[in-house]
Amino acid sequence: MATLKRVTIDPVTRIEGHLRIEVDLDADNVVREAYSSSTLFRGIELVLKNRDPRDAGLLAQRICGVCTYSHLERATEAVEAALGIQVPPNARILRNLLHAATFMHDHVVHFYHLHAMDWFDPVAALQASPAKAAAEALHYADTPYNTSEATYRAVQARIKQVVDSGQLGPFANGFWGHPAYRLTPEQNLILLSHYLDALNVQRIIAQAQAVFGGKNPHPQTVVVGGVASVMDMEDPSRVGEFLYKMKSAGQFVSQAYLPDLRLLGQAYKEEAAAGIGNGVPNFMDYGGFPLEDLPWPQARELFVKGVILNRDLSRVHPLDPAKITEDVTHAWYQGPEKGLPPFDEETLPHYTGLEPDGQLQRSGKYSWIKAPRYDGKPMEGGPLARLLIATAAGDEAFIRLKQQFERDTGWEPSYWFSTVGRTVARGLETALLAEAVPGWVNELVENVSRGQTETYRPYELKDGEGFALGAAPRGALGHWVKIKDGKIAGYQAVVPSTWNASPRDHLGQLGPYEAALIHTRLAKPDQPLEVLRTIHSFDPCIACAVHVIDAEGQELAQFEVRG
Repeated sequence: MATLKRVTIDPVTRIEGHLRIEVDLDADNVVREAYSSSTLFRGIELVLKNRDPRDAGLLAQRICGVCTYSHLERATEAVEAALGIQVPPNARILRNLLHAATFMHDHVVHFYHLHAMDWFDPVAALQASPAKAAAEALHYADTPYNTSEATYRAVQARIKQVVDSGQLGPFANGFWGHPAYRLTPEQNLILLSHYLDALNVQRIIAQAQAVFGGKNPHPQTVVVGGVASVMDMEDPSRVGEFLYKMKSAGQFVSQAYLPDLRLLGQAYKEEAAAGIGNGVPNFMDYGGFPLEDLPWPQARELFVKGVILNRDLSRVHPLDPAKITEDVTHAWYQGPEKGLPPFDEETLPHYTGLEPDGQLQRSGKYSWIKAPRYDGKPMEGGPLARLLIATAAGDEAFIRLKQQFERDTGWEPSYWFSTVGRTVARGLETALLAEAVPGWVNELVENVSRGQTETYRPYELKDGEGFALGAAPRGALGHWVKIKDGKIAGYQAVVPSTWNASPRDHLGQLGPYEAALIHTRLAKPDQPLEVLRTIHSFDPCIACAVHVIDAEGQELAQFEVRG
């Protein structure tokens, strides 16, 4: 067998946290082996131990700087489950609104500022005709967002100044001119223009979340038993401000985000048809956005919970939390290699280092991320999983969006099992949430107008165990808590990127990132754009790690965490 050529990407940029990817290429530059490694330690479980459980949400949301609200909500719900609390309707609605803002903010930022440049070349946009670009935009939307010849000419002038300065800023270090780019100069200009528009949109969504959340990031108003944003809920001007900003963001989604995905879906149709980046065949989601005031899992939800195995879309298996375990065979932790359920786990770091040449110890431990498994199987989570589960379960809203995209682009159902499909699914989900927000606001206003202003249920702190499972922007998020003598006695968080970025397990099963890279052909091995495109399509968030680094690699300090 010919010697494989190794390509290492460390760090993978335009993500949250620190990720290393190693791939081995054959003589045709096709990926035959792939390894995913988080090189920073996650220690939030140790930080939470012996803390007051009512502070779990505020502390746990510091896991991340992006999906902060998702961790706040899930940690709070886990404590509520342990204490037997069902929050009142207004708290449920406000939490849905706050979480919808998190999803829309995350997805817009991810596509335009972290992932879209894997598909479009901003430098090539300087060669476009602004007039032709304005005409081209009409192919993907009846009323394209902020589109005119003058707008595109101004965008070119702005970017030309950046390029001529020699300091490309966010556009530095890209593989511009790479043969894997497929867009025309005019299509590149459309995407570049919306990249700039999205900078303002993400600010607007963050402001909207701060209306009911108090601040962004790291909202403060979700508490065990309900929410604390009572005055904002009862103030028509504050409710109107939230709705106006979210509708403004929704307009961008319908007039820019979705049309841009139709553009990509047509331009990269061959890649979708070939199934490049399809990954593991199993998909899972915990569901999300409860529509009824019933404890999980009884409430009807906007997102459908369930499991799909072996890409069989004829059946959605019911979700069984007892089947969730975490394997540490190739993770830098101590514990039974075959894995334990989260309630039985401990966080015991066991770093074994790298090979003498600085490469991963592939036969041993090679990542700070554990390997979550459902019934012993690796699972992909995230927008693609939710789209597939919902449509397989017969959800009309998801089916409408999916079929409309297929009609607009000429896609076949099999195309969704791909890097392009994963990218498009995220945008469809954003559109669905934008549609749902006004209805939840109306529900809230009607409650308040009838004098139903309850936002909090009193409770007594007691010993117990609880867990909360639900959707986060990147996938399935679960928190597990044990409470004893008024303190947290045990805590585990199994986060979306842990599922997707997991290393191999004791059976040698690849994690979703690793599996998605196998069979990918690289046009230029020294510019692995195709690898980054697939990894970025998952929206990696490796910040479930405690990390302080120096640009020169020097040790800054040592800390001892005492129980």
